[in-house]
Amino acid sequence: MTTSERIWHLMAKALNCEASSFEQEELSVLLSENESLHQQYELLTRIWNEKDGYVQDEENARLTIMKIINKASEEDVAVFHTNLRRRRRRQLFIAATIVLVLIAGGWFIKLGGSSSAPVQNERQEALVAKKGSRSRSLLPDGTTVWLNAGSKLSYENDFTGSTREVRLEGEAFFDVAKQINRPFIVHTSGIEIKVLGTAFNVKSYPEDKTVETTLYRGSVKVFRQEESEKNAIDLRPNQKLILSKQAAIDSEKLSEEVKPTNKELPTLFTIAPIDSTKKESERFETAWLYSRLEFRGDSFEELARKLERWYNVEIAFSDEKVKQLNFNGSFEKETVEQAFVALHAALPLFTYNISNHEISVGSSK
Repeated sequence: MTTSERIWHLMAKALNCEASSFEQEELSVLLSENESLHQQYELLTRIWNEKDGYVQDEENARLTIMKIINKASEEDVAVFHTNLRRRRRRQLFIAATIVLVLIAGGWFIKLGGSSSAPVQNERQEALVAKKGSRSRSLLPDGTTVWLNAGSKLSYENDFTGSTREVRLEGEAFFDVAKQINRPFIVHTSGIEIKVLGTAFNVKSYPEDKTVETTLYRGSVKVFRQEESEKNAIDLRPNQKLILSKQAAIDSEKLSEEVKPTNKELPTLFTIAPIDSTKKESERFETAWLYSRLEFRGDSFEELARKLERWYNVEIAFSDEKVKQLNFNGSFEKETVEQAFVALHAALPLFTYNISNHEISVGSSK
């Protein structure tokens, strides 16, 4: 059994209160060596303790978990045979429950870098997080990538060249495996982000006017594809770069939470510090990793796009003025119905009607 499989096996037993004291200690040691997996375990534990009955089936996830647990069960053949029936029932319960917990939390976790979308050609893999879900994947080089709802990542499936290159549409958090002689490059919206080994978040949905890159550790270089790397913008840890997709942008149109650190910077881009005193789970930029949708000063139109991805719904406005209403807040456990009740309570200047996955919004006047 690989270390990765062992960790997930131990997680399954711990969540189901079947881990021995030795196994619990082993899990603690393994998680302490991997901050990313530790965060995922905390997320699983929270969802497990708060799970409800509303879940959906996910065959691929079930098979993945079953494969891991089945491999783990082969460690002790004697125990396997003496407790065959009981173990099989327990394996099915653990596998099914973990899948339900993950789906209830909007997450689909994949191991081994397998693709969640059809292969585009013989050398391309595509990972997709559909609307209403998030995903975690392990790339062939050991890099871990989380995809936010409505995002897609494509890459060379073997990573055997001199560089490791991926293409992103949407939002992703990367924890890049360090390989000094093989840089990791993210292509998105005509912009390139080049790293060696680091952790950073990139937000670049097609409808966004900017590309946001937030660096947590390591270093990154950001530059436009048509420009030389010599003109790259260097980011330091706990900095966020907002770079326009066009040649220029009015800095006043940037998100309200962003404040330039240098007034002399051209309006082509803005660099802003992030609050490093907060835990990653509490920061605005990584809230989505912890199943929390945050918005600060978003217009209703901007917020609607986030809600569409988060809840897998379609929102239509019948009044242009309503689109300009502004909201601050966050959603975590709320259903889409509860979310709109809260928005209306905060600003009762609009009406809405929810019908299945379609929501119509109009003026209250």
